[in-house]
Amino acid sequence: MMRAFRWLLPHPFLTVVLAIVWTMLQNKVSSGMVVFGIILGIIIPWGTAAWWPDTPKAFRWGRMIPYSLLVIWDIIIANIEVAWIVLTVPNSKLKPAWIVIPLELRKPEAITILAGTITLTPGTVSADLSDEGHSLLVHVLHTDNPDSVRDDIKNRYERRLKEIFKS
Repeated sequence: MMRAFRWLLPHPFLTVVLAIVWTMLQNKVSSGMVVFGIILGIIIPWGTAAWWPDTPKAFRWGRMIPYSLLVIWDIIIANIEVAWIVLTVPNSKLKPAWIVIPLELRKPEAITILAGTITLTPGTVSADLSDEGHSLLVHVLHTDNPDSVRDDIKNRYERRLKEIFKS
């Protein structure tokens, strides 16, 4: 029974999320759009299941919630900081930097979340991952101390991701 269910809904959580997001993207909620959202929520995960990696074995959902809240908070603060930089710092005084961040993370899912977190935070962009996956190249819009940015990323994000993925 469960095997048949997994074949039909390989990612049940994604099915629910897609259905909700589709419904929320409509200007008004109607039964037709809810049904269409459910259909999309079934078809998209089913059609892409062959390319999905296995679920990480040691993943702590309880630690992901505080991490997500931290990232949302950092995005809000970074938006304010970048707006301030854009409005007050002349281009000639900007101090952009390329920073290499050595990674202790080894799981591809954890590295992807770290790179995405960095890119989502205004003022920073993950630009490249080394061939071995041992370092991440990050561009920072403005910094006086690249080492403190590296340390901040490692302490604020990578440390928490190691706990979430039990790396």
